[in-house]
Amino acid sequence: MDTEEMVKEEVAVEAAAETPVVEKSPIETEPLFTEYVDFETFSKSDFRVVKVKECTAVKKSKKLLHFVLDDGTGTDRIILSGIHAYYEPEQLVGKSLVAITNLPPRNMMGIDSCGMLLSAVHTENGEEKLNLVMVSDAIPAGAKLY
Repeated sequence: MDTEEMVKEEVAVEAAAETPVVEKSPIETEPLFTEYVDFETFSKSDFRVVKVKECTAVKKSKKLLHFVLDDGTGTDRIILSGIHAYYEPEQLVGKSLVAITNLPPRNMMGIDSCGMLLSAVHTENGEEKLNLVMVSDAIPAGAKLY
């Protein structure tokens, strides 16, 4: 083997040693939807910033939290959310969240839930993780998201 071949082989060995081993991420997310939604359909969704005035666990439920929210209208909005496995009620009082406010009311445990709080969900090391979408407290209740 001549000197030039030895140098090439040495460079190749060094490059292979420097190449990091790519490990599979412990974080998994759901695949993106492949079906498009037209703009007119999307624009019918009313996303608003809401401020958590009160948050309590729903009696006789292991999952549900009962939120009393300021949505900027002057009338409290009630939303129930099945996130008690991820949050304790006292952690959420005073937080600014994002809700879709024009869903039809849904009766849950005898209470009308008027909207849905947005959250991000992923799986990490086989365990589901959930994070409510929280925004800056500088954004007023009722601010519309586009």
